[in-house]
Amino acid sequence: MNATDPIAMRDTVHIDLLRRPVDPTVAADPNRALFASLVAGQCAGFGCLPADLGLGTVAFVRMLNHFFPGPVPRTIAREIEDIPEWTDLQQLLLNHRGKRHRAEEWMADIVATACAGRDHLWQDLGLANRGELSILLRHNFLPLAGQNTGDMKWKKFLYKQFCEAEGIYVCPAPSCGECAEHSKCFGPEE
Repeated sequence: MNATDPIAMRDTVHIDLLRRPVDPTVAADPNRALFASLVAGQCAGFGCLPADLGLGTVAFVRMLNHFFPGPVPRTIAREIEDIPEWTDLQQLLLNHRGKRHRAEEWMADIVATACAGRDHLWQDLGLANRGELSILLRHNFLPLAGQNTGDMKWKKFLYKQFCEAEGIYVCPAPSCGECAEHSKCFGPEE
């Protein structure tokens, strides 16, 4: 592996994590592959998440022990801006979780933390592509993700949902189809 190639590093960490033996029910959980992608992206320098993905050290180690027992991967220490709406975004996600597993709570914390980033949400999370983010949101927060019927960019969609829940309407157009900035919310995410 070329140590200076972040994509190769990401792939190596991702493969290493998924090769670790776990209980078959844990191995079958779609969140395992998603957490592997989050951790691998963070280790390779992608995204904006802190070393513990925004979970705090104890929850981060618990998540790793649950999905990837063994040595803790070397993540990158970095600071992320605190955003005043973090708790509201986290609660929006938690209010729409399936209540099937603890991983939904971890994902809510991670996604809310990544909302402080300046890129597309999938990039701020350090995921490989937008499709992984769609899987993450649909698997953990289906009632909310299912409302994104127009395929709005995920961070914009989450903020729109948060603002509407709070009674804040910042869009001047009566509908997205009439908005002059439609492509900023619905255009491709490359």
